[in-house]
Amino acid sequence: MWIPITLAAATFQILRTARQHELRRVLTLVPAGFVRYAYGFPLAVAASIITFGLAGAVFPMPPARFWPIVAGAGVAQILGTVALLHSFQIRDFAIGTIYAKTEIILVAIVSALFLGEALRPLGWLAAIICMGGVAWLAAPDKITRALRLAGDPAALLGVLAAFGFAFAAAGIRAASNSLGDLPTWNRAVFTLTVMLGIQTVVNGAQLAITDRRGLADTFVQWRAAVPVGVLSVAGSACWATAVTLTDATRVRTLGQVELVMAFAISTIWLKETHSRTEYLASALVLTGVVGVVALG
Repeated sequence: MWIPITLAAATFQILRTARQHELRRVLTLVPAGFVRYAYGFPLAVAASIITFGLAGAVFPMPPARFWPIVAGAGVAQILGTVALLHSFQIRDFAIGTIYAKTEIILVAIVSALFLGEALRPLGWLAAIICMGGVAWLAAPDKITRALRLAGDPAALLGVLAAFGFAFAAAGIRAASNSLGDLPTWNRAVFTLTVMLGIQTVVNGAQLAITDRRGLADTFVQWRAAVPVGVLSVAGSACWATAVTLTDATRVRTLGQVELVMAFAISTIWLKETHSRTEYLASALVLTGVVGVVALG
């Protein structure tokens, strides 16, 4: 079940990214990211009320370790996003994206060290292939330049972003699994609701201190922001469910098909032309994904 759920998560993420790009016309960078939490949290609360209240599902009784783990995952995701945005500002989108895609390997390392969920040797090789293909597809003309700038602040921030996303993915799985043997959805929706609540408070407090105008604009522009929140919570629910079902490495690697899906959409529906290099990069991504899923 985790495979279709992960593919659904990647699809929701593509749609959310597209709507968030449109949102940038009326909001600056950080407020545009904040709407993911501010408008996603109420929807997650509603899902929890339906699940545990109306449907009468068993309410999780989280152990003490659940709270620091889920808080750490939420903060790690925020920090990863902020680091990535700063990377884009310092250098450019391509360089930041390339180094942020080291997330694939970092998730595998974090999962092996902290969760005891290591890939098999061929799985590691497949993960490296997938990471290379994703970076190449994200910025086909910038790979050589990115390697030359390995010590550049933008590259370091990209790696820092990858660490944030890796710890967030592993943390969500660890927090969800700490809830015992309850049904997968019960654990996933509870974990997601708590994490979104923490992220809304933390990111909202940051904006209240540093950008009150931007914080106010996120509510003034609610009509444009609501679709982003809906798509974000739908995607987050799928990610949380998927990493509850299987290890975070497989989920995050399979999720990289998001770039290939976007590439396919632009080719098939938008009739945009692409180079042979881009087709080769897509093939590498798919090879790596299949390798991790089948051999990892």
